[in-house]
Amino acid sequence: MITPIELVIFDCDGVLVDSEHIAVRAHVAVGAELGWPLTEAEVIEKFIGRSPVSNGEQITSRVGPSRAALWWERFERLHRAAVDAELTPVDGILEVLDTLRLPSCVASGGSHETMRHTLGHTGIYPYFEGRIFSASEVARGKPAPDLFLHAAKQMGVHPSACIVVEDSQYGIQAARAAGMRALGYAGGLTPTQWLEGPNTTVFDDMRELPRLLAEA
Repeated sequence: MITPIELVIFDCDGVLVDSEHIAVRAHVAVGAELGWPLTEAEVIEKFIGRSPVSNGEQITSRVGPSRAALWWERFERLHRAAVDAELTPVDGILEVLDTLRLPSCVASGGSHETMRHTLGHTGIYPYFEGRIFSASEVARGKPAPDLFLHAAKQMGVHPSACIVVEDSQYGIQAARAAGMRALGYAGGLTPTQWLEGPNTTVFDDMRELPRLLAEA
């Protein structure tokens, strides 16, 4: 018997706010300056969906600690400026949040400071205030299950009664590792085939989400 859904766990970047292309562009620009030239496809494969700590380890191993520190300084400056200038909600997500009746929360690899900025800028923060969880709160970021299990525990819901809305391969892997069902949003940068797999339904229009949740 399938456990009814009691909690919807949303990723932030690429699911609630259309920020992934901003992050990719910033990493490409900074990498070109600091000695690790990356294509957009390489940034998506290596970085998108992982925590800043995990990405920082990759960058440090490639360019060294001093340049890695400079990388993050320049990245944050570029990212914040672009967010302020052009960030929008993911197409259709506000309609979903306005009609969602299931309990929900956010669990993201991003920091609380970054999420306050991006979710605040797009008007989404009030939908989740007090129910936002960051990878900074757990030992391991995605693709480890720690963050999703932490969110479920804080919300008082068993993992089997949770469903995760994710747009990255690492987030989907984390959901599966946590024993949760997943809805893989392929309307952004991640190729559809990276999201497909067990206990996962892939979709490409956020407006499909209410139907998918009803059928889960």
